[in-house]
Amino acid sequence: MNYINSTSYSRVNAVNYAFKYALEPNPNYKYFLVYSTNGGDCTNFISQCLRAGGAPIVTSGRNQWWYNNRSWSVSWSTAGSLYWYLKINDKDKLYGIKGTEVNSISMMEPGDIIFYQNANGRMQHSAIITSYYENYPLVSQHTPNVLNIPYKKDWSVKMHFLKIHL
Repeated sequence: MNYINSTSYSRVNAVNYAFKYALEPNPNYKYFLVYSTNGGDCTNFISQCLRAGGAPIVTSGRNQWWYNNRSWSVSWSTAGSLYWYLKINDKDKLYGIKGTEVNSISMMEPGDIIFYQNANGRMQHSAIITSYYENYPLVSQHTPNVLNIPYKKDWSVKMHFLKIHL
C-alpha cells in the first residue's frame, strides 16, 4: 500500500490498479457497504486508484485527503467531497492531486475521473476511465463492482469530467 510520490500522475499505474481491484476489492482497504440509499465503495475505490497513480496523502492544511487502516478523510470516501477536494487543489494550486473540470468527454483519457450528479443535485457516484471501445470511454468502478463498462448512467442528470494531474 506504499506508493512512491512523484511529480506526475501515472495514469498507467492508476488504471492498472483499477484493472486489478475493480471486480475483487483490495483486502488492505475497508470496503464500504451501501446503507439504505447512501454509501457504497465507489469513491474509496477511486481514491485508491489515485493513490496508486502517485497521489500523495495530505494530512494537514485546509484541504486533506488521507486513509489509514482505522480512519479516513471525508474526501477519501465521499463523491462530493473528493470532487471538491480535486477542484479546490486545482484552483488554489494546493499540494496534492488535482482535477481540472472539462466540458467534454472527448477531452478525457484513461486515468481521469467522472463524477455523477443525481436529480437532487447531489454528487452520487464516481468512476475512473480505464479503456476505450471504438473511441467510446469505458469506466471501472465499485458499487457495483465492474470493469470496463460504458460511462453513461441513466440516472445521472449531469456528469462532471475531471482531468487528473499533480
